[in-house]
Amino acid sequence: MPYSAWYQCIRGCPGRYSVFDVIYRCPACGGLLEVVHDMAALAERPAAEWRARFAQGAGADGRGSGVWAKREWVLPQIRPEHIVTLGEGNTPLIHAPRLGRGLGVDDLWIKQCGVSHTGSFKDLGMTVLVSAVNQMMAEGHSPVRAVACASTGDTSAALAAYAAAAGIPAIVFLPRGKISTAQLIQPIAHGAHVLALDTDFDGCMRIVQEVTRDNSIYLANSMNSLRVEGQKTVGIEIVQQLGWEAPDWIVLPSGNLGNISALAKGLAMAHELGLIERLPRLVAAQAERANPLYRAYLRGFDRLEPVTAGPTAASAIRIGAPVSYEKAVAALRAFDGVVEQASEDELAEAAALADRAGLYACPHTGVALAVVAKLARQGIIRREQRVVVISTAHGLKFSEFKVAYHEGTLADAVARHRNPPIELPADADEVRRTIERRLAM
Repeated sequence: MPYSAWYQCIRGCPGRYSVFDVIYRCPACGGLLEVVHDMAALAERPAAEWRARFAQGAGADGRGSGVWAKREWVLPQIRPEHIVTLGEGNTPLIHAPRLGRGLGVDDLWIKQCGVSHTGSFKDLGMTVLVSAVNQMMAEGHSPVRAVACASTGDTSAALAAYAAAAGIPAIVFLPRGKISTAQLIQPIAHGAHVLALDTDFDGCMRIVQEVTRDNSIYLANSMNSLRVEGQKTVGIEIVQQLGWEAPDWIVLPSGNLGNISALAKGLAMAHELGLIERLPRLVAAQAERANPLYRAYLRGFDRLEPVTAGPTAASAIRIGAPVSYEKAVAALRAFDGVVEQASEDELAEAAALADRAGLYACPHTGVALAVVAKLARQGIIRREQRVVVISTAHGLKFSEFKVAYHEGTLADAVARHRNPPIELPADADEVRRTIERRLAM
């Protein structure tokens, strides 16, 4: 294999570590590690050849996966027989000009990452992490006997599914009563050991870090940089789907902040290796009630001050102490990034507008869309610019949110587009009259 990757400290401490070591932080300074690729070796292949290679899609060694179709850029040392894939990636990039005009931009695109096996973008990272663990266990040189994560829902679903496919025990820590029914039942159905703790996500995260100090239980949260390697492929897919042209902006919901650093990493690799000529600007979109990154941004990223995240419909980003803050700040600075927030009413309104344009958006996508509208009103995003919004999960995972909106019971939101069913007698004349009244509105 001519390509290789290894762990290195994000703060520049000396030392390299195998991507198959059970290690998450730098032994010298405690900073997070990142996966570093041999870029000189990758650069020996011209950009045109990489474009042609990726144009082959998920054939042959891609095994139906958009992630593993880019294996050389993701985890080159993985042996094909240890790859655990459920057909993740290759998700659609949808042009949504009608929705865009309502938000103040003419060239809006939605990257539908929720059109994936477990219904969220977390599949992209989990295929890499579980595949690596599969190889570690198969080769018999690792103490790992289970994988574990703290989750607001989507991470646990992805971990449980991929671990089940590999036959690896999974343990998930969930904040009791703070995730949707659809998110809770996924890891239960996949046979994971589901621990519902009387705390929030940040409390779950503290406990899972304690538990995984025992190296026999492998940490699967995004502070594990193997997750980032899979999730970075969404940025590469976006520019590939746009004919290897970067958009002006990419906007994504942001909670624990691993995803924005992953997005930046994939785009930076594409730029450094000549596949794209310029970089887009990035926007981290936060819920107003879980906004530590936004508050730090207003202070010039001087420090992270954790907050106690309040109740929000965007439950997957209800995180007050993001573990990937340092990586996210570096990404935003490198990409001339912006951070903005959305209220409960703003995110519900934006999600409803997306639904009426045929998209069926999760509340987190609602946060990102609301932020697009705010930045357009502020003149930061110009109407003629090309904007891509990353939709992180499928709306069907948040049916309670949708039902509450259309029943008019969603907390702190005005249901301006409420559309409850019309109850009528089984009378054709009454039905015709009602249809006429509705169509005349």
